[in-house]
Amino acid sequence: MSRRRVVITGLGPITCIGKGVEGFWKGILAEKTGIGPITGFDMSGFGVRVAGQINDWDPEEFFPPHRLKRLDRYAQFSVASSKLALDDAGIEYSHDQPQDRVGVSFGTALGGVCKAEEQYIRFLKKGARGVQPTLAVQVFGGSAHSNIAIDFGFRGVGTTNSNSCASGTVSVGEALRYIRDDFADVVVAGGAEAPLTTITIGAFDIIRTMSRCNDPQLACRPFDKLRDGFVMGEGAAALILEELEHARARGAKIYAEVLGYSLNNDAFHMTTPLPSGDSCIRAMRDALADAQVGSEQIDYVNAHASSTQLNDSAETMSIKEVLGEHAKEVPVSGTKGYHAHPLGATGAIEAALCALALDRQWIPPTINYQNPDPSCDLDVVPNHGRAAELDYIMSNSFGFGGINACIVMGRVR
Repeated sequence: MSRRRVVITGLGPITCIGKGVEGFWKGILAEKTGIGPITGFDMSGFGVRVAGQINDWDPEEFFPPHRLKRLDRYAQFSVASSKLALDDAGIEYSHDQPQDRVGVSFGTALGGVCKAEEQYIRFLKKGARGVQPTLAVQVFGGSAHSNIAIDFGFRGVGTTNSNSCASGTVSVGEALRYIRDDFADVVVAGGAEAPLTTITIGAFDIIRTMSRCNDPQLACRPFDKLRDGFVMGEGAAALILEELEHARARGAKIYAEVLGYSLNNDAFHMTTPLPSGDSCIRAMRDALADAQVGSEQIDYVNAHASSTQLNDSAETMSIKEVLGEHAKEVPVSGTKGYHAHPLGATGAIEAALCALALDRQWIPPTINYQNPDPSCDLDVVPNHGRAAELDYIMSNSFGFGGINACIVMGRVR
């Protein structure tokens, strides 16, 4: 029995380099970072100063004022990115005419930390009675997919996963399974994060996992010998995954096909990758097997490449093990120099970028790259992208806690 095939028909990125398909793609083609100073609060007590902050976010473009009181910033990103993707796909939706075969699969690492911090400050000033009555439903991670389902009337499968930095990729992969296994015809898949708060920055700053370089052009530089940590960001991306014949029947534009997915654990350490790379290697091999694609067929790898010393070198080793001699020829870029690392949203943003790369036959570069590292001896597409014939792409997400996810995408044939 043939498997149901799953394609991407809509994209809704919201990032520090642009929102919507064309705004985001324009930011990619500019080959400049969206990282800049953190301006939301006083940074004098922190070792870090920069992030992928979205400075032009206007929530009233998407929500009436009364609605905003009930939505954390990350939930705003979730719903808004979904609307952008649904409109891009031409999917009809209505809260008053719910659909049972449309589902939601979303991810976030932290959930509603903006509202949590805001309301904790209110608690300190006014006591328990000062806390907003709707706080409970604003901070929990499930408010992402719940608000999307409520706004657009989707009564199909619904889930929010919290798999740290791999959450967005897991959302896309699980959506593939929901459609392939006939639980849905369409799934809104993605991830959202708004982590730029004092408590979140402080938590990561104190364990020195973030870059202490305060030059936005150099803070996030994947594969560079002088990289010194990841740069936190905020944002979201929603992707519309749809069963192939369902998409064709309505004449939808198809960006790419989602072919394979894998998810596993290191079972080793909360912040350090497994030194052998065995689980990362297995994630890539299992995704290729699920996709029924050979390693020699991969034309481009969008690496997790978080700009940390340990992770970038470990991922390089794993990619070389999976691709073998082919690794010398395959472009492998890390794109967090553009949009920073919005934790649970990152994998979805990078999946959207991979779909656009396949659609437009162009490989995005690793920007901010200056100093080659012998331990990252791949074709990292330094600083400038390139046109290429792309049939198959692999995208990696390796998260805190040792969570490893990989998806394989391709052109529709």
